[in-house]
Amino acid sequence: MQRKVGAHYVEDEKCQFRVWAPSAEKVEVVIKDRKKPVQLESEEKGYWSKEVNDLPAGSHYKFRLNGEKELPDPASRYQPKGVHNWSQVINHKDYQWKDSEWKGLPMSQMIIYELHVGTFTKEGTFAAIEEKLDYLLELGITAIEIMPISAFPGNRNWGYDGVYPYATQESYGKINALKKLIDSCHQKGIAVILDAVYNHMGPEGNYLAEFGPYFTDKYTTPWGKAINFDDRQSDHVRNFFLQSALMWLKEFGFDGLRLDAIHEIIDRGAKHFLKELSEEVDALEKETRRKYVLIAESDLNDTKIINDYKKGGYGLEAQWVDDFHHSLHTLITGENEGYYKDYGKMANLGKSLEQAFVYDGVYSNFRKRTIGNSPKELPSSKFVVCIQNHDQVGNRMLGDRLSQLVSFEKLKLAAGVMLTSSFVPMLFMGEEFAEDQVFQYFVSHGDPDLVKAVQEGRKREFEYFNQHGGEFPDPQSEETFNNSKLNWAFKGEASKMAIFDYYKELIRLRKEGAFQAFYDEEKSSEVDEEKRTIKLSAGGLTALYNFSSENQKLDLPGGEQQVVFASADKKWKGPEDLPKTVSGAVNIPSESLIICKS
Repeated sequence: MQRKVGAHYVEDEKCQFRVWAPSAEKVEVVIKDRKKPVQLESEEKGYWSKEVNDLPAGSHYKFRLNGEKELPDPASRYQPKGVHNWSQVINHKDYQWKDSEWKGLPMSQMIIYELHVGTFTKEGTFAAIEEKLDYLLELGITAIEIMPISAFPGNRNWGYDGVYPYATQESYGKINALKKLIDSCHQKGIAVILDAVYNHMGPEGNYLAEFGPYFTDKYTTPWGKAINFDDRQSDHVRNFFLQSALMWLKEFGFDGLRLDAIHEIIDRGAKHFLKELSEEVDALEKETRRKYVLIAESDLNDTKIINDYKKGGYGLEAQWVDDFHHSLHTLITGENEGYYKDYGKMANLGKSLEQAFVYDGVYSNFRKRTIGNSPKELPSSKFVVCIQNHDQVGNRMLGDRLSQLVSFEKLKLAAGVMLTSSFVPMLFMGEEFAEDQVFQYFVSHGDPDLVKAVQEGRKREFEYFNQHGGEFPDPQSEETFNNSKLNWAFKGEASKMAIFDYYKELIRLRKEGAFQAFYDEEKSSEVDEEKRTIKLSAGGLTALYNFSSENQKLDLPGGEQQVVFASADKKWKGPEDLPKTVSGAVNIPSESLIICKS
């Protein structure tokens, strides 16, 4: 039973309010500046609703439960004065879209750019992102992925402490500024994906439990109580989050959702929430004649998430691949602590380049159990890979980026492996110009006890580093937030411009099909642990990767081959003038790659 919740217009200035409050005996909507509250009428299964006439957009309101407690709307579309204050009625029909020609973008055409609204620009707004779209077009980006924007406490946060799954964060700008950003992206051929969090809610400003059993005691997550997707009265909780997801796609025009940590969306019912969501999005595609994508973040390595319905899958379009990042990161940094201890061999990266998953039903020493299943029959476009993202940078104690950890040549090698791979690449904002500003964890909670708990929790998490003289950045400090903003003055630095041009060229070659054989043909890798090299072949295309600090030679079968790309070339501020053709035993400069085509 699908029901719209919150406040939405059914006619001009006729607004319907609906809320699910199954234990309430009386529910009213209190409209600011109106003396008399409006009593809602009871509907079946615990819903309450009423249509209110002559209510202009922008009106402020709260729900009053049992004549006493006044609370913001859990399905609020906007919280102009913060998470504890009045909700605001929004008319989604007051924006005139100009993207009618836009039909969406399939995963196979995506080159994704992950960004955080508050730190991508100095201004930290939706409007400021719009001003950077031509820059992203110059780079070659075809999709941006925006970190969570659901309303959170204060004015700075990664977004994973959101408490209103229908409302945009007010410090980022007005709702129509977000719509204008998405509209402009579509007119320029750029898809927009929203990072959506449906596995938990943040602690401050979270009033959901006041209205009904939105959470369950059956399970817990690393961030607190699990959302009730399969316990008593869960049908209506599922409806609440399904309607949220559909709203972002339909009312705001997002082209897809990146679903945060889906392994913590715990649902043991006959139809998993994710499959139901996938089916609802399929129906929306038919209605709007647009293509939408659902991308899972998952550490399960379980193809069920992205398999089609006929194979018992959930039908999602893609998932992130941690194995790729971890395999590559350990090779270029030498880091081997925590979950990195499961990686560090050339064979790990060779396997990931062939089929995405390293752990495909094999034993993990870190987890002390067997992980994953085989993805071999799935197309490469089902997998999103990266060398940096908000987690892998921001969850380091100092928030240091790859450019601060490895040499210039290794940085190019890592980017080259990602952008020549057969998988969907995702860049993290700033990596394309070797940004060396940190990206750290930041919050702006108003509850002093919560602030203290967050500070102490992060310190415990990084206790090892503190023992070695590390200085812990305070998540609550505004300085931590400001330090995480991108430095857009990079065009004055030759090495950063070289990296930017390097990314541009690799993306151009990728879009023109230079690496197409890796997508279309079965891939095979030859790994040499001693030399620290990988030879990846598919069709007439061969990639030679050298992770060693010394030059290495690899045999190239067949006759003379054209050099498609070489990371150590002087045009990329590398050490050598490399030939345009090669044959036989090919010399690969240290910490570099060469792509050859027969």
